[in-house]
Amino acid sequence: MKILVINGPNLNFLGIREKQVYGTQDYACLVEMIQRKAQETGSDIQVFQSNHEGAIIDRIQEAYFDGTQGIVINPGAYTHYSYAIRDALASITVPKVEVHISDITAREEFRKVSVTAPACSLQIYGKGLEGYLMAIDHIVKKIC
Repeated sequence: MKILVINGPNLNFLGIREKQVYGTQDYACLVEMIQRKAQETGSDIQVFQSNHEGAIIDRIQEAYFDGTQGIVINPGAYTHYSYAIRDALASITVPKVEVHISDITAREEFRKVSVTAPACSLQIYGKGLEGYLMAIDHIVKKIC
């Protein structure tokens, strides 16, 4: 089973950026957690990160052709306004889960709105990095 994890802007700054909100574990720790989950589930999980909207859209579109069976995405700030990423996600019929490390419903007003979530089958927020593992579990169940 082939799963793609996409991380948007500033996720590469985990452990550096706003530690009181996003925690002290760095991006390498997140990638390692995902790699362990891949071994545990027997999945091929690819992790992609970009601070650029177009690169994220390009990778979603590539997923249509490369056999990807599920997508986990943390669009970062693009969550709140990128209809282009939303449209790219809506173009792919594989299971998709939107993940947010922090509880976006308990933060600033603009963070409570997700234009990308309606193109996904599930949204997970406020579970820290564990939210990614929950999202992978959800996709594995959907695929099997």
